Amino acid sequence: MSGVRAARWAAGAVVPGELVLLVCGVAGVRLPGWALAVAQALVLCVLLLEGWVLGRLYADRRGHGAGPGTALREAVRAVVPVAVRKLLLHELRAMASLGRWVLRRPPHGVGAGELAAGYTGPQTAMMYGLLFVSVIETVALAFLIPWPAVHRVVLVLDVYGVLLVLAMHAACVTRPHVVRRDGSLRIRYGALFDLTVPPDAVASARVDRRYPEGRLASLSADGVLDLAVGSQTTVTLELTRPLAFVRPLGSRAQARTIRFHADDPRTLVAALRRSGPEGPPPAAGTDAGAGAR
Repeated sequence: MSGVRAARWAAGAVVPGELVLLVCGVAGVRLPGWALAVAQALVLCVLLLEGWVLGRLYADRRGHGAGPGTALREAVRAVVPVAVRKLLLHELRAMASLGRWVLRRPPHGVGAGELAAGYTGPQTAMMYGLLFVSVIETVALAFLIPWPAVHRVVLVLDVYGVLLVLAMHAACVTRPHVVRRDGSLRIRYGALFDLTVPPDAVASARVDRRYPEGRLASLSADGVLDLAVGSQTTVTLELTRPLAFVRPLGSRAQARTIRFHADDPRTLVAALRRSGPEGPPPAAGTDAGAGAR
């Protein structure tokens, strides 16, 4: 079906643009207002095309006897590439996290007796600075654009951009790392990254501050995964075996060592040792940052 091919091509073409916006937001790079407006307008056009094709496919599947849920899943898989589904899911989860943050709900995925470890310290000032600039730009464009139709479109896109920046930060605040009662560790970055490390996969954990270069989740040739926040990591986790993980856009890889950031790395490492195979945390006066040997 030509409509399906066009929808898949359009959805695939918009992924690089969305990825650039996402990476720039995480890195604190502010793009020109016109670039954001054009990018978001293209995304809106693609979403409208996707909705039209999805409606046709859904009706076709229902006409062939499929149930509502099955028809919807088949239509989505036929039209929307995996990377696009991941991006949309990230945005929906981020918006849900914004609601959780505003309503002051408990952190997501943290049970009773489990340690929630925040990691937003290095990026908080940057995120609020980006939010301030976004609001100023929205107000300035409201006065500078003379055409009512263009003004309304840009206003909607700018407000959505402000909400997205807030939602990205809210997702990081409400989705912390978690040391569970069984000794497993859930490593997260907002709605973009989520990896559970079972206790038998942890060889050692230590406080280890580093400043890696590269994107949010970068994997070296020797299997070292850096999940940096504000271009820094504070905990190094050595694994007993390669561990599979899913990248933000859906591709899979394996890591032998994981470096990530925690605002209070010593407490996280001590909790891992207390509940995991490394035994109890070190006695008072010893170096909490030394790895198990």
